[in-house]
This record gives sequence, structure tokens and C-alpha cells, in this order.
Amino acid sequence: MNIKTFFLAAMLLPCFVKAQVQQLNALNSAEIAQGIASLSVKGSVLYMAAHPDDENTRLLAYLAKEAKVRTAYLSLTRGDGGQNLIGNEQAELLGQIRTQELLAARKVDGAQQFFSRANDFGFSKTSEETFKIWGKQQILADAVWVIRKFRPDVIITRFPEDARAGHGHHAASAIIAREAFIAAADPKQFPEQLKNGITVWKAKRILWNTYNFGNNNTTAPDQLKMDVGTYNPLLGKNYGEIAAISRTNHKSQGFGSALQRGEAFEYFSHTAGEPAKVSLFDGINISVSNKQVLDLLNQIQQQYKVNQPSASLTDLLKLKNLTAKEQGFNHKLLDELIMACVGLWAEAIVPEASYAVGDSIPVTINAIYRASSPVKISGQLKDRNIDLQDNRLSSMKYNLKAEKSDITQPYYLKKEHPIGYYAIDQQDEIGYPENPNGLAASVQFIVKGEKIEVGLPILFKSTNPIKGEQYQPLVIAPKVTATLSDQAYLFVNGQPKAIEVNLKSFTKNVVGDVVPVLPAGWKSSPEKITFSLTQKGDGQLAVFTITPAANSTSATLNLQVKIAGETESKGFRTIRYDHIPNINLFPNATAKLEVADLKIAGKRVAYIDGAGDLVANALQQVGYEVVHLNTTQIMLNDLSSFDAIVIGVRFFNVNEEAKNVYNKLMDYVKNGGVLLEQYNVNNGLKSTNFGPYPFRLVNKRVTEEDAKVTFTKANHAALNQPNKITEKDFIGWVQERGLYFADDIDPKYETILKMNDTGEAPNGGSLLIANYGKGKFVYTSLAFFRQLPAGVPGAYRLFANLLSK
Repeated sequence: MNIKTFFLAAMLLPCFVKAQVQQLNALNSAEIAQGIASLSVKGSVLYMAAHPDDENTRLLAYLAKEAKVRTAYLSLTRGDGGQNLIGNEQAELLGQIRTQELLAARKVDGAQQFFSRANDFGFSKTSEETFKIWGKQQILADAVWVIRKFRPDVIITRFPEDARAGHGHHAASAIIAREAFIAAADPKQFPEQLKNGITVWKAKRILWNTYNFGNNNTTAPDQLKMDVGTYNPLLGKNYGEIAAISRTNHKSQGFGSALQRGEAFEYFSHTAGEPAKVSLFDGINISVSNKQVLDLLNQIQQQYKVNQPSASLTDLLKLKNLTAKEQGFNHKLLDELIMACVGLWAEAIVPEASYAVGDSIPVTINAIYRASSPVKISGQLKDRNIDLQDNRLSSMKYNLKAEKSDITQPYYLKKEHPIGYYAIDQQDEIGYPENPNGLAASVQFIVKGEKIEVGLPILFKSTNPIKGEQYQPLVIAPKVTATLSDQAYLFVNGQPKAIEVNLKSFTKNVVGDVVPVLPAGWKSSPEKITFSLTQKGDGQLAVFTITPAANSTSATLNLQVKIAGETESKGFRTIRYDHIPNINLFPNATAKLEVADLKIAGKRVAYIDGAGDLVANALQQVGYEVVHLNTTQIMLNDLSSFDAIVIGVRFFNVNEEAKNVYNKLMDYVKNGGVLLEQYNVNNGLKSTNFGPYPFRLVNKRVTEEDAKVTFTKANHAALNQPNKITEKDFIGWVQERGLYFADDIDPKYETILKMNDTGEAPNGGSLLIANYGKGKFVYTSLAFFRQLPAGVPGAYRLFANLLSK
């Protein structure tokens, strides 16, 4: 048996399914057997909803691994507007985390992952509002595009189209799914998509996957019913177990799940197309129809040897030749099985984590095969040939030049975008979870004349003394980045402010200038700072004192890095969590500048972190001295030296010691301190004792960031001292007014604000204030954790009042 391997030069390798570009790992014997059984099935299902974590992982796992149909999840958004239980990332940064969590979930349940360009702009109460912000037609076009490329036989939605969906995005996803189901089959709809092999596609039916979420039961006896809780002996798990493992990847949302075993029923309500009476696939032939192919597949299954998968190689190669022109056949899976049967493994790695534009990148391709029978493999890279020996690692090397177009940045974040959607110019990019044109090495195996091509991502490999072997994405960077410490800066009473810029070199021996670019009237001292960075990885702190223009209220700062006649304007951000790959971004080096009339009373503030937010940084920026305390320090230290204590968002959701510090904090207030607690979610609470008097948290919120705010006690000190709060202070808020408001509020609390979304009754549960002993207790559901980092002047002024005695 003769297997040849040709390693071609690295190239930009586009592929619609990201999983095609991956480290080549051999499947184990059980996975090969599972895969062989899947080859006789050619059906497909597309599941559609609004956000990461909306998907039904149990159903996805069952469809992919038991029904063995091609299965995918189209999440219209990346979850950018949600909350973050594991850190302080918000907006696009949170969307990046949740994208990777979805991809990790898909690796477990076996489905593929797609997205539209829609941005999760925050909670929405109606589909009408959602469509107004998203731009309905372009999101519909994206859904049609994915349907036409993936070509599902069945489409399933998670939510209904009405208020039962519980979220405007949820209802909108169901409406988009139904309309895309129809439009994808109509050549008059989005005809610009119909080229380069893309044709119209008519799915057989679309159904709604109804649910029973406790007090929200949408299932009914007359609905199609299917048991998806079966046990797969090859995998050693029930699909409920696989589903829980998959769902637990949504760690930023706190969705760790218990493994479920035993029967579990899913219900489906007909939406459009031909109704299903017995099965999702009624009237659809999801089996390979070619008898010759089926006979060969049966023979392969019957003769498969768990302890010698390579014995199936000859028949699998026959199958590849026989199915070459079979439409709907899973050719990609067959190629994976052929490689797995001889234990083929390959990687493309680089010796350093990052390289700068213009650098020569040394790439090493390592390969090995580990068949239990003799197999000869030879390889070629350009003009070099190499023979691989059984169970001996072989390597090939070449150099790749890093181009400016290769700079590491998600394709949908390369341009500025409005609140409702990402700006994507290239039609072919739509749908991908990650960059479709990432740097990859194209590897071609030739087995008895049959070619198998695989794209290997070029990765950085290292060995951690605790975690062991680690792979991370290759980073292509500008030569030097200029990273601002904040996304917005508040200039108190028009006074100058020192702004720090962290310079970082991604190459050697680089000299240049960093220059702040400001509107007319604004001044920087100095006007530029020269840097000289000798070694790769060197850094320099540049500090500019910025003075606002007279009578100016806001401006934008842009930083330019000038090197040898070239100008770049990028910062650098890395997000690291153990459950996902490192996320590297090069956002524009820009920040919002706001001028505010702000007075603060009391400067020394203790901050007790919750799930993660940037409020402490924002307070430091305007002159507060902030000291971070953990629960142990609270219990052991005298708190009387602090003018105020602030508790971070969702502290009572994430900190097991919340109930233990209650008495100490209440004593602090009783003795004259100010305690301000920020929002918590009403479920999963570690303690329900929030303040000196009782109140309850409910899932009520005001999502319209410009909703009218009424002062119910205009003379209250919190609205007058030290800053006079007016309606103008609620202009420019971002995403929402507040969330998880208080209810059943003890009358000893004063509620001084009322607000509501359109068509709803005013709600006074966003801000509670009570005098207790000599001090003051404040609970607020207002979204200060979004407003302060965004530099909203009025939010700073109100927060300063709440911290005042």
C-alpha cells in the first residue's frame, strides 16, 4: 500500500466550515466506527435561534451522532450584549468569548456553527424594535445565504414568533427563520447570491422545537414527539450527558449543567412546509440511494476491526472512488476516516506566538502515520522529497512572509459598525464563526491515486509545566501597537488629564513616534513621543497630558504610530481563559473624550469585586482612591477608613462568602459608612440579604437606553448633592437603563426614580436608598457597569452623589 503526502506552501485557504482547518488528529476506533455508520446518511438539519446558549444541545447531539445527519446551529448574534459571569469583558469582547464557547460546544455535540452579521445590542422586548435596529432585510439575507450553502432538509427554531419567546431577539430569530425558509427557494429573492455554484434551496419543512421550562410550557400532546435521551455505546454516553458537557462550555453565562441520563423527549410544532407526522424526516430520503454504495458500506461495517482500523482502508478507498460524483454524500467525513484508519497526524507550527507585518515566519510541518500494517508515505515540499517511516515523526520547513492583510482581527470587526449589525463587505465571509481566510498550510495526501486535502492552521505550540502541551492561534501584528488604558476619558470640570499609552513592539529594532490626533482647540503635551524598542516584546509607557478645548463637551482621540514613513493606529488586546483559545485583537487606537461638571465628596472607596466590571477603574479615573477588598479582608480589617464601599455586579450571584460578610457590612453602614450595591440576577443567589431592610429582585428591566426618567423625589439629596441631577444627565446612556429591578420593597427604602420602556408602566425599582444608623445604604439596578466605562457624564455625576454621605 502506498500513501504519498505532498505538503504545499502555506496559503490563504478559504473554507465555509471552519472545522476543515484544524490540527489533524486521528480518530479512535469507536469514532471511526461511528463515522462509518454515518456515511450511509445524507440528511441535514439547521437549527436557528438568536444567541449563543439558545441552542438545544441535546437535540443537536442526537441529530449529529444518533440520526447521523449533517447538523448545524445558526446563531443570529454572537451574544455581545449579554452579561459576563467570568470577567469584565463587554460588547464585542464578550461576543468574542461567546463565539469561542459556541465552537467548543460544537466540538462536543458534533454540529457545525454559523452566524449572521446581527449584533446583540442588548435585551429587546419586541421583534419590531429588534428589526428596526438590526435592519431586517440584511439579516434575512444572511439567513438565506446560510440555508443556500448548507442546504438543510429540515429547519428547526428554538422560539416562537410571539411574546412567548421572552425576548425580542428570540421572536425575531423565529420570524427570520420562517421567512428565510421561503426566500431561500425563490430565485427572485437575493439573486446576487446565486453565483459561484450557489443555487436556490427548498427545505422540506420548518418546525418549532417547543419546550417546557417549568412555568413556561409550550409543548402539547398533538405535537411531534421524539425521544432523544438514548444511549450510544460507541460513545459511552446518553445524549443528555453529551448535551450537558456541550452546554457547560457556555461558562461566561454560568451555564454549567448536570449530566442527564435516561429518556428525554423533544416536541415539535409545525411552522411551514410539509407537516411531519412520525419523524422530522417524513417524506425525505436521508439514506444514500446508490445500492452499490450501500452494499460496500455494509461490507465495511461488517468487516471493521476495532483493533485494526487500517484493514478497512482498501474498501474506504474504493468507496471514495465510487462516490466521487455522489451529491449529498459526506465526502469530507470519508476523507477523515481514511486518514484516521492509518493513524495520520499532522500539524503546522511556528516557534513564537506572534510575528509582525514584514517578518519572515519559519513554519514547521510535522507528520506521522501509525498504521498497524506497513504503509509507505512519501512527502514533497516544493523541490524537496521526504519519506515518512511508520511511527516516526518527520518534519518539513519553509518560510512565510507576514503581510498587512494577515493582521489578526476578526473579519467582522475590521470596520466600524453601527449598534445593530457588523459591517461585512465580502458576501463570502458571511456565516463563518472565525476568519475564513486565516493563514493555513494546505496539505495533500495521495493514497493509491486518491487525493485528500486538509487545511492545517498555523499555530504556536508550547509546553506548560502544569497544563502540558498547548496550541494557540498564530498572531500577526503591526510592528508597534499603542494601547490606551480606557475606552473613554472623563475630563472633570475641563481640567487637563494625563492619558497613558502602552507601546508594545512585535519586532526588533524599531524606532518611531506616537502622535495624539485631536480636534481643533484640544491640546496635547507633548505633541509626540519618540520611542526606540530594541527587542521583540519590548514596551514603553507614553504619557500625554490632554487639555480640552474651551466650551467643548466631547471629542475623539486617535493615536498614530509613525515608523519609517508608514502610519498605523492599532492597539492590542488579549483575552485569556482556560476553556477557550487565546483571543487576540488589534482594535483602533481611539478613545472617547468627555468633559463633565463633576463634584465628588469623599474620596477613599473600597471596591468588592463581583463577577467582573470596570467600575473601579472608572472611579479612579475621576479622582477616587480605590482599594480592592476580598471577603477575607472585609472580615479582618477595620472598614471605617473608607468613605464608601462599592460592591461589584453580581457579587451575590458568584461569591459563596456573600452571606458571611453581611453583618460586617451592615455594621459599617450603621456606624456612618456608605454602602452601594450594584445589580444582581434574581436566580442563583448565594444570599438574599442585600440590605438592612428586605426587598426582592425580579426580572424587570428598562432596555430603552433613552427611556424617560422621572424624579419622584426631586429634592432628595441623591439628586442634588454634590451634583444637581437633571434630565440631561440621562442623555447618552448606552444599551439600557437598568436590569433586574427590585420589587416588594420595604417602605423604609426611598425610591427616587421611575422609568419604563414604551408601552409599559413606570417602574420605581431601579434605585433604593435607605438611612441606616448613621450611614446610608444604596442598591441600584441602573447599568452603571456599562455607563461609566463608556464615559457617560451624567452617570458619573449620579454615581458620585450616591457615594456621598
